[in-house]
Amino acid sequence: MSDAILDALLGIMTSPWIYAALFGLALLDALVPVVPSETLIVTAGVFAAHGHTVLPLVIGAAALGAFCGDHASYAVGRFAGGRLERWMRDGARRRAAYEHAQRILAERGGLLLVVARYIPGGRTTATLLMGIVRYPLRSFTSFDVLAVVLWAAYSALIGYLGGAAFQDHPLRGLLLGLGLALAATALVEAGRYLRTRNRRGKDRV
Repeated sequence: MSDAILDALLGIMTSPWIYAALFGLALLDALVPVVPSETLIVTAGVFAAHGHTVLPLVIGAAALGAFCGDHASYAVGRFAGGRLERWMRDGARRRAAYEHAQRILAERGGLLLVVARYIPGGRTTATLLMGIVRYPLRSFTSFDVLAVVLWAAYSALIGYLGGAAFQDHPLRGLLLGLGLALAATALVEAGRYLRTRNRRGKDRV
């Protein structure tokens, strides 16, 4: 069974189309959060440690796909922003929430864009919201380059480390790489949960 899985993965990873797949999945993941682009990037990183993929190309294809996807999401938000503003004119509470989001993004938009890349669903929410509030495109692009390169390199290098740790057992390396990626995601989510709970506790006091 494991040999069949390994043969199937080898067939995928040794195909020149793997880089197009990395690009496409990373692009879709920016628009539809259920697409598991990290899994493919980590897997490609594992096989890079065995010489079946090229690590810089893995990182580059994933980062470029994520960059294009983030900008597509931003464009959707920008298009919807005008309609949303008209809808919010009818409610003072909605208008206040919109203006609050504008202030937060104006102050910390770049940091939020980078951090959101590691939160499931967060990247889509952040890019859509930045388009809706008309965050400056030049600043968005600059921070997004940093965000997608760090994200793609992080995902690929986790896989590469797993593959390097098990040179004779690629599947074990894949399991280790995916385990590390899941653990890192869980830590980010736990930190976010604790910060939210502490903030709510302070607001009640």
